[in-house]
Parts: sequence; C-alpha cells; structure tokens
Amino acid sequence: MALGHDLGRPRALVLAELPARARARLGDIVDIVDDPALAGRPGHGFPAEVLADLVVASGATVLVVEGDEVTEPVLDLPLTAVACVGTAVGVDLRLAEQRGVPVLWAPERDADAVAELTVGLLFAVSRHIAAADREIRRGQVFRGGIAPGHRHRGRRMAGCTFGIVGLGRVGRAVRWRAEGLGMRVIAADPFVPEATHELRDLLREADVVSLHVPVTEETRTFIGPTEFGLMKKGAIYLNTSTAAVNDLTALVDSLRWGHLGGAGLDHFEREWLEPGHPITRLRNVVLTPHLGEATDETELGQAELLVDDIARLLRGEAPKHPHWPAVG
Repeated sequence: MALGHDLGRPRALVLAELPARARARLGDIVDIVDDPALAGRPGHGFPAEVLADLVVASGATVLVVEGDEVTEPVLDLPLTAVACVGTAVGVDLRLAEQRGVPVLWAPERDADAVAELTVGLLFAVSRHIAAADREIRRGQVFRGGIAPGHRHRGRRMAGCTFGIVGLGRVGRAVRWRAEGLGMRVIAADPFVPEATHELRDLLREADVVSLHVPVTEETRTFIGPTEFGLMKKGAIYLNTSTAAVNDLTALVDSLRWGHLGGAGLDHFEREWLEPGHPITRLRNVVLTPHLGEATDETELGQAELLVDDIARLLRGEAPKHPHWPAVG
C-alpha cells in the first residue's frame, strides 16, 4: 500500500480507468489508494471476495468500479458510495439499497457516439467490410478463384427502409443520420407520439431493424423467434442497445437458415461472449465489445458526472444520478 495518505479524508479505491482530468478532480476530494494488487485486475473485473479483501486492506469507503462484482462480501463493508463507470453490471442493486450504500452512475447515454457506431455496423454488415479486411490481411483476396467484387457483393442502403425500435435520444440521433444516407426511416415506440409504426408492422416493412430500447420487464428478450420471423428475408438486424432485449439463440437460427441477411451487435450478457459461440462462426455478422460510447469525449463527460456526485455525497448532499433504489 502506498504511504502518505491523508487520514482526514475518505479513501477511494479506483478500479476503472479514469481520464486524467477526472482523476485529478477526484484526487482533490478523496485520497486515491494505490495498491500493487490492482495491476493484476482481470479485464472483466475483480470477483467479490477479492474485492472485499482489497477494500478492507486499503481502508477505502468509496469504490469506483467497472464490471467488478459488488455483491454481499463487498456491500457488507462500511461504504460511502459505489460509483460505476458505464453500466452497473456486477452490482447487486437491491442489496445496495438494503445496506444503504448509494450506487452512482452516469445515466445519460452519448446519443451521438452510439448513433455513429450504429451506422458503422450497418455498413460493416451490408458491405462485408470486416470479412474483406480479414481476407486482405491473409492474402486471400481471390480466395476460390472468385473476384472479391462478386464474393463480397453488398447492398446499397440509399433507398432502403430503416426501422428504429425505440425513439429516444439515441433513436432520434440515428434517425437523422439514416435520413442523411438517403434511407426512408420508420419508427416504433409506444411512448413517443411521432413514432410511425407498431412493432410488428415495422418488422415486416424494414430492410434494416435497429434496436434502441432500455431493459424493462416488457423489453427483456422481446425480440425473439416470432419477431425475427416477421422480418423481411435478407433484412439486417442491429443492436447497439443491450443484449438482454434479444434472444441470441433465435437470432443465430434466423441467420443460419438464411432468413436474415446479417446482423451487427455491440453488447452481450455480462459483457462477455463465449469463444466458439455459434454466432462467431457466421460471416454475415459483425461483433463489437460494447463500443457504442467508447470515445474520449464520452469517457470524460461521464467520469466527471461521477466525480461531481461523489463530491455531493461527501458534502452531505443528494447525488443527481443515483442508481438505487433498484427498479423492477
């Protein structure tokens, strides 16, 4: 453990990568713990038992986590706050509420960043960009004696119909970008009057279906076998929202059978896709590991929201972005 801590200030165990400016601001209000053990942190975060030991050893009362397992062994400790970089995956929100531990997060998605990745996935799928890139790197441009322009024949998106499911901030940011590409845009959202379609009608009509909905009891796996079956043959499915809203097995089946033309996905349950999963063997699928908001601008903005809320708590004020009480 590093020496020189100010015993008059709270200690913070920072497990997430914070931009330098946000980390410096945090250091103005807490004593950031430096522990050599943090260098061995797994990419998906510490398990609860290991994290609890680190908290005890460091004397930290503030945690800044990213995917780390914050469950009973951790929440039984005297904590002032748990601040989550990104989503609160791995945090037992109900238990945090019971223990009276505030869980903080930056709830506003960066609509522009997510919309940009959505468009990127659209073209990566429709124009076979990822597959063509791999062939060039492997010296397989003329694999099988077939010219790449035939093997990777794509589809022009101008003139196609783009269906948006969920017309919130991200959905609207996607809408004007798709319109700018010359696409006809339709939308389904029971809570937005300007949405043009019911979900089933949208699925039947759209050449591209893009999901932008939160996880609720109503939306969990609400895109499943029936919904994929309603989509047009050859349609492209995009999900830069969350893995919980679609049935991944049903999607794989629809792609394998040749009903769907391709898919682009930016999220998987618990931020992980098992190596060798059937979807990884499909050439008409492009996968990214939750990169929708992975920009420098997004990272700094969200980190500073967290630091602001930590400061409010330490001053005895209510945070602006609490993640508890848990909903549902």
